[in-house]
Amino acid sequence: MLNRLALKIGLLFFVFIIIIESVLFLTLYVTFVNERVDEVMTNLLARGNTHSEVLEDSFEPATLNHVALMESASDFIVIITDADGNELTHSDLIEPEMREVLEHTDFDEVLQGGKVVEERWDKKEFIATDSPITIEGEHRGHVFMFAETNHIKGMVSHLRNQFLIVGLIAVGLTVITIFLLSRLITLPLIRMKEATEQLSEGHHEVSLNIGRNDELGELANAITALSSDLEHLKNERNEFLASISHELRTPLTYIKGYADIASRPDASEEEKKEYIGIIREETAHLTELIRQLFELAQIDHNQFAIQKEGFSLEMLFASVVALVRPAFDEKQISLAVHCEHEIVAFIDPERFQQVLLNVLDNARKHSPEGTQVVLQGVQDKGTITISIRDEGEGIPEKDLPFVFERLYRVDKSRSRQYGGSGLGLAIAKEIVESHGGLMTLQSEYGQGTTVLIELKRGDSLAESAVG
Repeated sequence: MLNRLALKIGLLFFVFIIIIESVLFLTLYVTFVNERVDEVMTNLLARGNTHSEVLEDSFEPATLNHVALMESASDFIVIITDADGNELTHSDLIEPEMREVLEHTDFDEVLQGGKVVEERWDKKEFIATDSPITIEGEHRGHVFMFAETNHIKGMVSHLRNQFLIVGLIAVGLTVITIFLLSRLITLPLIRMKEATEQLSEGHHEVSLNIGRNDELGELANAITALSSDLEHLKNERNEFLASISHELRTPLTYIKGYADIASRPDASEEEKKEYIGIIREETAHLTELIRQLFELAQIDHNQFAIQKEGFSLEMLFASVVALVRPAFDEKQISLAVHCEHEIVAFIDPERFQQVLLNVLDNARKHSPEGTQVVLQGVQDKGTITISIRDEGEGIPEKDLPFVFERLYRVDKSRSRQYGGSGLGLAIAKEIVESHGGLMTLQSEYGQGTTVLIELKRGDSLAESAVG
């Protein structure tokens, strides 16, 4: 018995294929029937026109009787009238339907080539045509041809039976084909389902080799890659949680420890003031860490709002420098700013200020006294480039690929000398990429570090639409 997945796929295919086959068969059936009926109508009209042409050459009683006698031996019926509709001769007994056709004919209307005057073969016993007789431009009469519709109905019934037989054969072949295809498709899917169940149970070492190069093969490879990614993600999550625990535990330990010391009765006012200052410092560090974690959570859930606008790069640099200049002066580090005039970047000024503050803060922390940090902005035809270059300690080559990872710090001892959380560059990179830009880092250990931010230029409407 088919499993549920194969049954669903088979039924879905069956319904769609039956609908398509039904439409095609119905279209073919209607087309064949109409063509055959039109063929009978055309032949009947052509037969009447032939008699009309003969009578136009010899409109004599003998000719009239000859036409009637000839049709009396055929499956057709002919009625010949004069120009006013009076019957001159006929080949067979005139039925009431034939008289009804004659009564509803406009005998003053003369059409070259004749016309079909009764074509409702499915409702009437006879179809009929009218071929006028015109001799030297004078309207002399009409040749009415009648044919029983039983012949057409029999032909249509025969076609219907043939289509029914072919349709049943097609349905049978469809069922067999769908059964085979559904089994062919679902067998690897069942294996993939079992593999995903293993993943959900925590068994991340899954390998699917179904030997296919189509979409199912790609899906199997994707599941295998997913298992590897999940294992890597699991390890990263554990490391991340361990890092967060450490980052939170350290300031909390300081806060609790100094709060206990400050609450001792024998502590002097000067000591209490010192300890309270340390508590405030650690509280600020903890608040900043939580803020950064919240921002990362917003980025991960696509809730990080970016409101782009055309903003002067010189104004952005000026606002950032005004904020960081005191800290640079306190450490006796020179901060130089170079920016080409009239550079307008389509950015979120507040978010981009955060990017520059994070990068400049890193540059200040890792640069010795007496060195220089350069903030520069240039543009070319298609790109705006912002660079922050310092003369600090640099980053070892082995650490360069990981500097933008969350909570990664080059200082493996996690010294609190610089107070960093390892989240600043990760957030900065996310913000730049959310603007459609690129953030890279170049560094040589002992020689300094350069951070490059590249943004695409464009008109304000286009850039705003991206944001």
